[in-house]
Amino acid sequence: MKINKKAIFSISASLVSILVGLILGLILLFVFDSSRALVGFEALIGTGISTAEKFAKVLYQAAPLILTGLSVAFAFKTGLFNIGASGQYTIGAFCALFAATVLGTPWYISLLLAMIGGALWGILPGLFKAHFNVNEVITCIMLNWTGLFLVNLLIRNIPQMIQNYWAGSITNRTVKLALVEKFYGVQTTIPKAGLDTLFGGSSYMNISIFIAIAVSIIVYVVLNKTTFGYEIKACGYNKNASTYAGINAKKNIVLSMVIAGGIAGLAGGIYFLSGTAEYVIEKSLLAMGFNGIPVALLAASNPIGVIFSSLFISYIQVGGEALQRYQFSSEIINIIISAIIYLSAFSFLIRLFIEKIFSKKHREEEIKIEKEQKGGAK
Repeated sequence: MKINKKAIFSISASLVSILVGLILGLILLFVFDSSRALVGFEALIGTGISTAEKFAKVLYQAAPLILTGLSVAFAFKTGLFNIGASGQYTIGAFCALFAATVLGTPWYISLLLAMIGGALWGILPGLFKAHFNVNEVITCIMLNWTGLFLVNLLIRNIPQMIQNYWAGSITNRTVKLALVEKFYGVQTTIPKAGLDTLFGGSSYMNISIFIAIAVSIIVYVVLNKTTFGYEIKACGYNKNASTYAGINAKKNIVLSMVIAGGIAGLAGGIYFLSGTAEYVIEKSLLAMGFNGIPVALLAASNPIGVIFSSLFISYIQVGGEALQRYQFSSEIINIIISAIIYLSAFSFLIRLFIEKIFSKKHREEEIKIEKEQKGGAK
């Protein structure tokens, strides 16, 4: 079996980024409180698997992270930076919740509508980029805020999406989906399929993680085993060359953003149809969409790698929450993640460094073998 050296070097670069980030986190813990540093670091590393409930939370948070990471990674493959995943995620969340609370649709129809909503929000920067060469970062940032305030406006003016309509106590949040299910007689939340029992009765567990993994595998197959995937990557490598080769670059740019938006929209649907999370009307962008950026960077935009990088980010986030028990600020975990993200942005340089070391060692071995062969010939 042929070993993919490029994949090995990419994985090594990501692991180096993670290791250095964790070492920096340990140093920070010593700086803030040396007496509790080791026990705090142990909590950071071990909390995610300490109980079934904690591990369930890791998987619960990882599911939407996988999808937002995929959204960013897929756009990266076309040479686009989908910083608009937050807006697409928010629109997807609204579409899913609107379908569940107002239309009373089953969970799978709600998720489909979430994908459609995210895709429609993603097509806009794609069209502007393809036909007017407007930088997608600018349009995505504008659409993030437009999407957030549009969703807030709609929710405030749709009675069924406010809790007090369903005898809830908090008027600025969306409805408890359990009450909706009882009213419509359909399952609006994502099924747990017995996973809650398997994980000690955890309210976090449902089949979302399997949906996210399945989408990752599908995206991997599309990118690596289909003509469309080849065209997408060709546009990312060199748009002009792909056009010269007969590939419709404009169409692929638009389709790439549509698919990226649909995946981000699905992430919003999965998170808010869990039966645990509630959409809160806020004036700040939802972080989950932006968290997909470090996930994609850490995975080097590999759809399978996105699964593992999402699990890692979710894992240390759960561990970071445990730091507060030892009088450490929860912001420390954000610093650690930021360090890992910063290093992952330089993962290409780290990979080149590893390749250089490997190549040098390999060349030395070849020279040694050549000298031995010449000596034997004499």
